[in-house]
Amino acid sequence: MVVAGCGPMGTGMEETYQLTSALTHVPWGKHVALPDAEKLDYLLIVTPNHVHYDPAMKAMKAGIAVFCEKPLCLTLKEAADLVETSRRLGVPFCVAHTYLGHWTSRLARYVVRRGLIGDVRWVDSYYIQGWLATKVEDTGQQQASWRVDPKRAGGSGCGGDIGTHALMQLRYVTGLEVAEVSAQLETFVQGRLLDDHFTVYCRLGNGGRALVRASQICIGQKNNLGITVAGTKGTLEWEQEDPERLTILLPGQPDRVYWRGAATPGDGFLPKDVPADLMAEPTIPSGHPEAFHDAFARLHRCFEADVRKWKAGKKVTADGSKYASVDDGWTGIAFLETCVKSSRKKGAWTAMPKAI
Repeated sequence: MVVAGCGPMGTGMEETYQLTSALTHVPWGKHVALPDAEKLDYLLIVTPNHVHYDPAMKAMKAGIAVFCEKPLCLTLKEAADLVETSRRLGVPFCVAHTYLGHWTSRLARYVVRRGLIGDVRWVDSYYIQGWLATKVEDTGQQQASWRVDPKRAGGSGCGGDIGTHALMQLRYVTGLEVAEVSAQLETFVQGRLLDDHFTVYCRLGNGGRALVRASQICIGQKNNLGITVAGTKGTLEWEQEDPERLTILLPGQPDRVYWRGAATPGDGFLPKDVPADLMAEPTIPSGHPEAFHDAFARLHRCFEADVRKWKAGKKVTADGSKYASVDDGWTGIAFLETCVKSSRKKGAWTAMPKAI
C-alpha cells in the first residue's frame, strides 16, 4: 500500500503543496500520468482547511482515493462538489474523524443504536481545550495562526476545528441528525477574528435535544472530548481522555463499566449476539491501553481494506460504521454554515439544509 501526504510548504503556509510518494519520490505532476498499478493507493491530506478541496479534487480525478483531515473544506459548495465527484467516479473518500476509531466509540454506537438505553432524549457532546486561551497566534505559532484566519480556516474557528468532532461523535453514536440549531459563536480573546468558544443547542430528528459545544479558551483543558447520551432506559457516558472504558448508568443498578477487550456478550445488559466483527476488533489485551494512535490506525486499516476492494474492481459503499465518509464531511460543513447563520441572528433557530 503506497500512500502520499499533502502538507503545507514554507513558514507562511501559503497556498502551495507538494505530493510525494513515500517509496518512489515521484512528483505529483508525474503521478497522474502513471499506469494504475503504479499510482498511489490513497492520498492523505493534512493541510490547513483552505488546502483540502483542490488536492482532493485532483486526486479523485486522477483515480486516487482520499483520506482528508476535517473539516472537509471551506464552503458548502466545495463540499457538494467533493461529494458529487466521489459518487460519480466511485472513489473512496474518508474524513479523518479519528475518535471514531476507538473501540469504545464503536461499542457506544452499538449500545445506543441497538436501543439498549432506550429512545434518545438528550445528548451532550463536547470538545474542550485551553491552548488558545491567549493570543498565541501573535507569537508565530503556526498551528494557531491559520486556525484563527477566516481565509484559511473558514467561517468558524473553534467550531470548524473541534466542534465538528463533537458533532460527528453525536451522529456516529446515536445515528441521529441535527434538524435545527440555535448557536452562539463567541470570541473571548480580544482581536481574534474567529470564534474560540462554540455553543449550539440542537433539535434532533427524533424530537430529542442535544448540546454540541466546544471551547479552546478553558485553561488547563487538553483534548477533553466526550459524549453523554440519555435515553428512556439508561444513560451512556464516554470520554476520549479515558478511551478504554464506556460507562452505562441504569436505574436501580450499579454503574456498568465496559473496558476494551473485556466486554462479555450476554452479561445481562449486552445481548448474546453482539456482532462478531465488533468483538474481534481489539488488537491487544485489555489492560494494555490503546490510545489516539491506535484509533487513527484503526481508521486507516478500515479505509485501506475498502481501497483494496475498490482497486480490485469491486464497488465500495461507505456506510459510516468504520470511518466518516465524504457525505459526513458535507454534513459537518452544512452544520458550521448553519451555526454561523444562527449566531449572526443572535441564536435564532435555523434549519439545517437537506442532505444531498
